[in-house]
Amino acid sequence: MGIDWESTEDKLARELTKSRYRHTMGVMYTACCLAMRYGADIEQARLAGLLHDCAKCIPNKKKIDICRKKHIPVTEFEIEHPVLLHAKLGKYMAETDYGVQDPEVLSAIEWHTTGRPDMTVLEKIIYISDYIEPGRDKAPHLPEIRNLAFTDLDQCIREILEDTVSYLSRNPKAMDPMTLDAYKFYSERSSNGS
Repeated sequence: MGIDWESTEDKLARELTKSRYRHTMGVMYTACCLAMRYGADIEQARLAGLLHDCAKCIPNKKKIDICRKKHIPVTEFEIEHPVLLHAKLGKYMAETDYGVQDPEVLSAIEWHTTGRPDMTVLEKIIYISDYIEPGRDKAPHLPEIRNLAFTDLDQCIREILEDTVSYLSRNPKAMDPMTLDAYKFYSERSSNGS
């Protein structure tokens, strides 16, 4: 993959807050563990985990401005909820600022926040790792979901999405349509026994 891990980690540490960097390290290590468990490429998981939040600490207005300037498509929902843009912008920055050219890694970064229907194994690993990394402690059913992450990726995704949709349905205007699409997809897959 040709990544200079030390300089990439150093650069990222300068871009993120200390707590965000700690979270990032937790996601990276969790992603590597899941990659080992499911026979996925460990270097891809490591890189996507490391860079998944590389745009997180950019102020929201600036996220919108950069996306417009760089012609990154932005939905009306994302304009109203610009915190979500760190995933799309993160994909862009991973490619332009960190030299990532692997489309699978870039896609995993892009979808780590909302999820999407029919995710790849790497996308699932990063989405799940972001939710269950050791520093997380607020989500409901976390012990069960952590266990499920190492036994059934699709069921784990469904459980995370169910909790997310349940939480966001208290304020439906805060739910990205892609999250709902992903939830419907994995719920149907689960009910069909796939």
